[in-house]
Amino acid sequence: MWRSTQARRDFLKLGGAGIAGAVTESLSSPAVASSGIASPLLYDVRTFGAAGDGKTVDTPSVNSAIAAASAKGGGTVVFGAGRYLCYSLHLKSNVELFLGHGAVIVAAETPAVGGAGYDAAEPNPWDKYQDFGHSHWHNSLIWAEGCENISITGPGLIWGKGLSRGTGDTALDAGVGNKAISLKTCRNVTLRDFSILHGGHFAILATGTDNLTIDNLTIDTNRDGIDVDCCRNVRISNCSVNSPWDDGICLKSSYGLGYARSTDHVTITNCYVTGGYEEGTLLDATWKPISAEKAPRNGRIKFGTESNGGFRNITVSNCVTELCRGMALESVDGALLEDVAISNITMREPVDVPFFIRLGGRMRGPEGVAVGKIRRVKIANVVVSGAASQQASLITGIPGHAVEDLSLSDIYVQHQGGGARQDAMQVPELENSYPDPNRFGPLPAHGFYLRHVKGCVFRDVEVRCEKPDMRPPILLEDVANADFIHMKLDRGNDVAAFVLREVENFRLYQTPPFGDLHLPNAQEQSL
Repeated sequence: MWRSTQARRDFLKLGGAGIAGAVTESLSSPAVASSGIASPLLYDVRTFGAAGDGKTVDTPSVNSAIAAASAKGGGTVVFGAGRYLCYSLHLKSNVELFLGHGAVIVAAETPAVGGAGYDAAEPNPWDKYQDFGHSHWHNSLIWAEGCENISITGPGLIWGKGLSRGTGDTALDAGVGNKAISLKTCRNVTLRDFSILHGGHFAILATGTDNLTIDNLTIDTNRDGIDVDCCRNVRISNCSVNSPWDDGICLKSSYGLGYARSTDHVTITNCYVTGGYEEGTLLDATWKPISAEKAPRNGRIKFGTESNGGFRNITVSNCVTELCRGMALESVDGALLEDVAISNITMREPVDVPFFIRLGGRMRGPEGVAVGKIRRVKIANVVVSGAASQQASLITGIPGHAVEDLSLSDIYVQHQGGGARQDAMQVPELENSYPDPNRFGPLPAHGFYLRHVKGCVFRDVEVRCEKPDMRPPILLEDVANADFIHMKLDRGNDVAAFVLREVENFRLYQTPPFGDLHLPNAQEQSL
């Protein structure tokens, strides 16, 4: 035990001294030599020719260090303080990139026509089924495909300065990179402790990557933060993401691999997501608000939109969202979305609906696939304050395909209020459309609007308005087996608490001023 402990101390001393010179292929400490522990292999990129001056393109030097580590069976490629201007870096199996204090990997600007640049986007015959950015991985600042036991760690920064946001990118855009980190069909991956600024279309895109840990990252970016697509056994924890123009943490199950693969066994915990601040001001802690005119303030945690393979066995817990869109769960391309638990969430000033659960029939994928399912979703212990009021939380399937087995408990929703009676209009189905709550227009309820739902329980749910709202707090349409227990609902004068349309087996308990009641069939009824 003493020898192994002493070996670790010697390793840390070496790291604290700048990780020594060029390639430290062994630690010469007698304690290490006699410990029986394999010595870590450390590869300083400067020894391989990296300048780290922010002017010299260091791509060949860094890739040489990675290749050298790989050739020895693995090792740690070390970036000391400096700015390393790079195009595509090729991460390999059993290799770690360690970004020390003051180390910045800078994505170089796309060169003029004919110059070197980022790796070309590889061909993908399935790219018609998802956006260009989801279909290609090599056109990135750092990428790995088919690798195992890889990691990027340390307190340094990845700055995607020269990356494209992905809008309008095509396979013909030679030399353009649009992702900071891209992983395809890898396993045993750790991303920990570093920060990303200006990550391009995706700060992190992981597709078909299993046993993935993303921990203690700070991401301040101009589009998506973390996208996990067709992955299994994923842990996202202790991360902070500011993404005013797109999603913060997003689970997907696209057809990018050429077959439908689900995203399974995912935990998202202890994270903060926002879309409310100017890019870079989360990282420097100046917190400069971004206006709605400049950015849509997306942020948010989302499942979808790409949803071919499904989402199963997922928990989201102990997360804080602020000045961004609410949480979205979407199956619109044939996915089975099931066994999801969401708990201990605070949402401050969501810019649209707190919860959007959508089963749809867009079917962006190979023909012959059936509409998917959403079932067994549990949401508990949520506090929402200052929400926008044009729309209520929207939970909807499509005719013939219901959201099933939904439970909400211990939910507090406080919104701005001010809705008018004329907002209580018919809501379009939009069966084949892109799933976005704003496309449905103003909703005829200010708390929750449920349509095409089979089996739901609401328990200890409270809806409050800052200003009087003349819409009912709850509206059900084509809903079966709905239980509401101990509800507290703000409503205007002469406004119903519940509006029921084509509802079967509605039960209400412990909700003054109503007595307990059971309505076997309510075609059009207000309470």
